[in-house]
Amino acid sequence: MARIVHIALKVDDLEKATQFYEKSFGFVEVETGQVRDHTSRHLTDGAIDLALIKYDSEDSAEARASGLGPCIHHFAIEVDDIKQSAADLEKFGCELISDPGVIPIKFRAPGGTVAEIVPKARYKQAPAKS
Repeated sequence: MARIVHIALKVDDLEKATQFYEKSFGFVEVETGQVRDHTSRHLTDGAIDLALIKYDSEDSAEARASGLGPCIHHFAIEVDDIKQSAADLEKFGCELISDPGVIPIKFRAPGGTVAEIVPKARYKQAPAKS
């Protein structure tokens, strides 16, 4: 069964946003890395991956996909069969945002929302606390 496993927020201050989610809600940092044109910091509450994204600039199509400035950038739906789900996106007329062959597959859903489909176990969870 498909389920939402990830939410990405575009932020203007990565450190301040990280501290807020860690100190206010107990999220735990899992990893941080440079991905194409942005820094992506992944936090978790143990059930969902929360990515804080800081773009190098607002000039790329991906940075502008959900609008300018801080916002909810996209969410990810974990699917059992990525090929079948990708075919379903086409059937529903979704605009593909990702380059061909790139996983995750980002798309604009009917209604305009940016989302992505991902294979199972794409996002890491924090180790259990002792």
